[in-house]
Amino acid sequence: MNNLIMLADAGGNAGAAGDAGAAVNTGAGQTLFGGPWVMMLIMIALFYFMFLRPQNRKERERRKMIEELRAGAKVIFAGGIIGTIAEANEKTFIVETTDGRMEIVRSAVQGVVPAEGPADPAK
Repeated sequence: MNNLIMLADAGGNAGAAGDAGAAVNTGAGQTLFGGPWVMMLIMIALFYFMFLRPQNRKERERRKMIEELRAGAKVIFAGGIIGTIAEANEKTFIVETTDGRMEIVRSAVQGVVPAEGPADPAK
């Protein structure tokens, strides 16, 4: 009879039949990784390593490229303007375009236009 009571009460209080010190661990609330907080931390870590870290690395490389630009470099800006740097100031560039000269902030630089070499005769 005592065994039937313990089987019927396997999910609840095992100590109700006089065994107050013994507890039944059914594993309820346990997951493979220990719980919802651990899974959330794993998801945050994955998000960081898949999205944020590569973006930060690209931005660092872009800033380094902008710092190394000097007069004479041909660059493309955020608005699609392509020009040659005439002067490099602390926060801006004076750029020569086909329409004249203009002053553009350094952060608008998107990239350096590669120098055109001799045409490939195979193409």
